[in-house]
Amino acid sequence: MTADVPRRTIASRATDRPGDESPFALGLLLRRAHWHAAAVMTEALRPLGIELRHFAVLIVLVDRGPTVQRDLAVATGSDKAGIMRVVDDLERRGLAARKAVPGDRRVRAVEITPQGVELFDAAHGAAEPLAERLVAELGPGEPAQLMDLLTRFTHPAGDEV
Repeated sequence: MTADVPRRTIASRATDRPGDESPFALGLLLRRAHWHAAAVMTEALRPLGIELRHFAVLIVLVDRGPTVQRDLAVATGSDKAGIMRVVDDLERRGLAARKAVPGDRRVRAVEITPQGVELFDAAHGAAEPLAERLVAELGPGEPAQLMDLLTRFTHPAGDEV
C-alpha cells in the first residue's frame, strides 16, 4: 500500500544550507545558529568554571528571584533529575542555595547567593567581546535587527515574558 504523499525531488529535501526552501529550513538554521552561539558562550563561561546549563539557572534566578526547582526545570528546558544536578553543582560552588518554602515542607526554592551574582556579572563581562564575534559577519544595524526578529519569533504578541 502506498500513501498519497507527493514525491519530492532530491533538491527539495531538508538541509541547513543557504537557499533551502524545505519546510524544515528555518528550524535547521536556528539549530545551527544555536550551536554556534552556544559554543561561543561556553568559551566565555569556561574560565569561570561553569557551563551553559548552570548559567541558564542563574539567569532565571536573577530574573525571577527565588524559584522552586520544578519551575527552574520548566524555565530551562531541563528535567527533574537534570535540574537537581545543576542546583547541586551551584550549591557546592556557593552560587545558589536551597531554602524552605513557607507552608510546604516538601518544596525548596533556589535563590542566587551574592557570589552567584558576582559570577553572573563577571560572565557578562567575559562574554561581551565573544558576543561581538558572533555577529561580526553582519552589517551595520543588522545585529539589532536580528535581536528584534528573534525576540518577536520567540515571544509572539501576547506571549508572557
